[in-house]
Amino acid sequence: NNGGSHLSTNYKLQTFFTIAILIFKIMTMSVKMLFVYIFYFFASVSAQEMTAGKLRSKGEESFISGKYDDAINFYQKAIKIEPENAMNHYKMFRVRQRTRKYADALRDISRALELRPDSMDYRLQKAKLLKSLGQCEEALLVVKPLEGHENFVEQVKDCATSIASAQKMLFEEKWREASHLLDRAMKHVEQASDLSFQRAKALYHLNDYYGAIGDLGRVIKAHSNHIEAYELRGQSYFRLGDHDTAINHFREGLKLDPEHKGCKACHKFVKGIEKKKKRGDASFEEGEYQQAIDHWWMAINYDTTHLAFFRPTLLRIVKAHTKLGQHEKAIEEANKHIDNLESVEGLQALGAAQQGAEKFQEAVNSYRRAVEISPDGEKREAQQKLQQAEVALKQSKEKNYYKILGVARDASQKEIKKAYRSLALKWHPDKNTDNIEEAEKKFQDIGEAYEILSDKESRGKYDRGEEIYENQGGGSQRNAHQFFNRHFQQGGGGGGQRFHFKF
Repeated sequence: NNGGSHLSTNYKLQTFFTIAILIFKIMTMSVKMLFVYIFYFFASVSAQEMTAGKLRSKGEESFISGKYDDAINFYQKAIKIEPENAMNHYKMFRVRQRTRKYADALRDISRALELRPDSMDYRLQKAKLLKSLGQCEEALLVVKPLEGHENFVEQVKDCATSIASAQKMLFEEKWREASHLLDRAMKHVEQASDLSFQRAKALYHLNDYYGAIGDLGRVIKAHSNHIEAYELRGQSYFRLGDHDTAINHFREGLKLDPEHKGCKACHKFVKGIEKKKKRGDASFEEGEYQQAIDHWWMAINYDTTHLAFFRPTLLRIVKAHTKLGQHEKAIEEANKHIDNLESVEGLQALGAAQQGAEKFQEAVNSYRRAVEISPDGEKREAQQKLQQAEVALKQSKEKNYYKILGVARDASQKEIKKAYRSLALKWHPDKNTDNIEEAEKKFQDIGEAYEILSDKESRGKYDRGEEIYENQGGGSQRNAHQFFNRHFQQGGGGGGQRFHFKF
């Protein structure tokens, strides 16, 4: 028992010393680690104080070499280390200004001036930026304490006064005065979207739609979510008659706000006009000329002040009346177009209508006037149309193939063929035994007219006034009958069946 007790005591002592040594090692290690942490902490603080300056230097190097993203990154780190150092914010301002990030630049220079309110340089830079952004009233407040910059101060005052007066004119809807004042103010600014929008509004009401489109394009480029700019730019394109582009702008506005009243109403309005117009175009192509006229008038009546749409559509209506043989009505509508504003297109449409009414001398007069007012680049085409009118006048005194078939001079081959078939059947001698002599003469003329007008080369010569047959007549009675049989039968040669019209 005494031996067991002795062993137990020794084991306890051994365990105690082992634990004590372990605790001592842990304590020794913790103290060392503590010293290491303390060393690195103070070293880091010291390094950070030096790093802010180095970051500014690195930022300046990047700025000079045009690496603006790198410069911004360096200055942001410097600001994080020294947020109260005005120089960091000022240097960031320079980069933002160079890269045209004006809103950010204004924030940076404002912070720099807040930290160093006694800095005249910071104050001057902020005033210059405010002026360039069109915020001249605010710039005036910043610039007042400056000395030695009298010329700049006068510029700021002129800008502020012009803007204030322009806004008064806009409120009173004195668009021309507002436009002039905004022109004056914007000589002092670089980017002022609010002023550009205001001027665009004035230009729109002055019917300067191209000018409005230009200003609004710059607004949208700077602020892609400016719904009112999309709306007004769409309205400007609409007034120019460019409905597709107008619709696209209204759609862009509706993407930003599907319930925007202005864009929604404008989109619906223009789509309504286009729907009627397209129905009129389709009816015209199908030969339903009266339907085409009705649809086009419905489109026009959406807004009779919309001259960029009204005028070209009225010319379509003139052509449709001519197709219907309503020549006097065609002349009446063409004169409306000219009374509103004389144009080459209007005069040529009137000339075509007058030809349809067999007023050939009047048509020549209209085409001659079109030549007189046509731009140099369009003279040649206008002169060709005048020459054709003079040929028509000459032919009206001889044998007029278009008149014989009862078609317009610009009739399509389909229209010419249709007229020939109708008239040939009507005046075939077998159907006119009571007045066979007259029928033979008309039947001969109808066949001759179709033979000339159905051939592209012969028709071209005829339209140019060149002789095709002596006295414009070279066919014969036998040829007219052969020509009729060739065009009024179905089936091919050989032993195939033939279909003959029965009278």
